[in-house]
Amino acid sequence: MRFLSMIRVDETTGQRPSERLMRDMGQLIDEMTRQGVLVSTAGLRPSAEGVRIHLRGGKLSAVDGPFTESKEVIGGFAILEAKSRQEALELVQRFLRIHGEEWDIECELRQLDGPA
Repeated sequence: MRFLSMIRVDETTGQRPSERLMRDMGQLIDEMTRQGVLVSTAGLRPSAEGVRIHLRGGKLSAVDGPFTESKEVIGGFAILEAKSRQEALELVQRFLRIHGEEWDIECELRQLDGPA
């Protein structure tokens, strides 16, 4: 089964990953990739560089970021391959723990539909 983990962050804090966190994250990504449980992952650029596209009543509109009405935004994602929801949950918990006590983030975990 494949799962999508979406990492929610508060962009207003200005918090950036330390060199230690980037190193530890790189090691975890390498390990999970070798194990075959990490399919893909990436951090996202700030919402100020993004755009939201809406379809309402058959009409398209676009709004450039930043999106001030949103305190938390998706800061990154991971696509995981796991035998169960519980296994996927444990993988996400490993990812969150690596951030230590100085981070306040959350992940939303959802199973993907369709063929793998």
